[in-house]
Amino acid sequence: MSNNLLTVAYIVASALFILSLGGLSNQETARQGNVYGIVGMLIALVATALSLDVTTYGVLASVVIPGAVIGAIVASRVAMTSMPELVAILHSFVGMAAVLVGIANYLQESIELTPVESTIHEIEIFVGVFIGAVTFTGSVVAFGKLRGIISSKPLLLPGRHLLNLGMIGTCVWLGFEFLTIAHLSGLQSLLGMFAIASVLGIHLVMAIGGADMPVVISMLNSYSGWAAAAAGFMLSNDLLIITGALVGSSGAILSYIMCKAMNRSFLSVILGGFGEQTSAATPSGEKFEGNVTTATIADTVQLLQNAKSVIVVPGYGMAVAQAQHTVSELTKLLRDRGVQVRFGIHPVAGRMPGHMNVLLAEAHVPYDIVLEMDEINEDFPKTDVVLVIGANDTVNPSALEDPQSLIAGMPVLEVWKAGTVVVMKRSMASGYAGVENPLFYKDNTRMLFGDAKKNLDAIVAKLVQLSEASVELRQLAFDHVPVTGRVLNLLHES
Repeated sequence: MSNNLLTVAYIVASALFILSLGGLSNQETARQGNVYGIVGMLIALVATALSLDVTTYGVLASVVIPGAVIGAIVASRVAMTSMPELVAILHSFVGMAAVLVGIANYLQESIELTPVESTIHEIEIFVGVFIGAVTFTGSVVAFGKLRGIISSKPLLLPGRHLLNLGMIGTCVWLGFEFLTIAHLSGLQSLLGMFAIASVLGIHLVMAIGGADMPVVISMLNSYSGWAAAAAGFMLSNDLLIITGALVGSSGAILSYIMCKAMNRSFLSVILGGFGEQTSAATPSGEKFEGNVTTATIADTVQLLQNAKSVIVVPGYGMAVAQAQHTVSELTKLLRDRGVQVRFGIHPVAGRMPGHMNVLLAEAHVPYDIVLEMDEINEDFPKTDVVLVIGANDTVNPSALEDPQSLIAGMPVLEVWKAGTVVVMKRSMASGYAGVENPLFYKDNTRMLFGDAKKNLDAIVAKLVQLSEASVELRQLAFDHVPVTGRVLNLLHES
């Protein structure tokens, strides 16, 4: 493939990537956005493979084909509940790829460069390896936290900010040394920086508490984009630079939006934030006191039968129980009965941005009834019943009522303003942020303990049974009405 044709292919792929991001910004066009991204990446791969720079197709096939097969198998088998972990580990692959590209680029026999060009190229290598190392180890730690292998409690070492600054300062000093010594003699400095940056990535994510994990995923997405862009500079690949910049900038913007939605400083999240305590006690050390009112399946069915408006607030518990399809079935049943059903989604519900939206879309819940927090918060006082399914921190009133709370100032879904709140949880345990929830003790809250899917299945079965019984009673009554009465009834109904 000629260089001109390669450039055209890269331009087309870049345009498709931009269209993909535009499509992914809306639920109705997300599927189309994914298609744009797939086609763009396919064009990029084929064009790069057919470029004049690629000559050893055997080596290329030996890595591309196994990688494609493994990726397809993993993606097809992973559960939707494990999608955050998959995203985190894929970010680590991008980071390690940038590290390997940088080291290999430094070790290869380079073309003749002027002193200025050589300095710029070495800066690209050093920065690329640094970003890649932080992304790699940070993503591995994020994967461990999301998977439950590593505790969600933040690791708050004494003087941790000074420790971070010390590691960054050491990396800068090694960078200066790397640039000032002869070519290939700086490998020791490059590898030393890689080791320190790897520790920095571990420490940065270990210091972040559980409630901030969605922001961490978004932040690591941004890091992986900048790592890819750095690799593009090292390889002089324009498409890789464009793609990395798109991913990096969009991830940074998303992280900022999420921090704003949580009333958090972006820097405070990066340097370690929520979850400094993981006990079930308040920061003052006192437990909430009050009576917890439990509910049964029959109680919940009764509430739903009498309700005219229902809001469902899903959380990570719904994902763990894989209850999204039953929730969709319940939604259809209630809507068929004339009940107004909507969903309230918090920006950081679940373990990654848009986690709940993806699950509900998979279960074919209509997009138009899935609303963001800002769109639905004012409607809770006019709502008869709220079903909270596995959410905890995102519906915690202490964020607004207790200035000493660890999540103070974080905007939450104000479900307690509704007529009745039914909270579906396995136990009274605190959420991922480790903060106890006073919602459970409010007079209008009913706790329905147990597995969310089993409880929802029972609720759906009971509603179906009652609907069928109601139809049979109406039919039976109709069969016993005289013909004249039937005609009068029909005339009356018409």
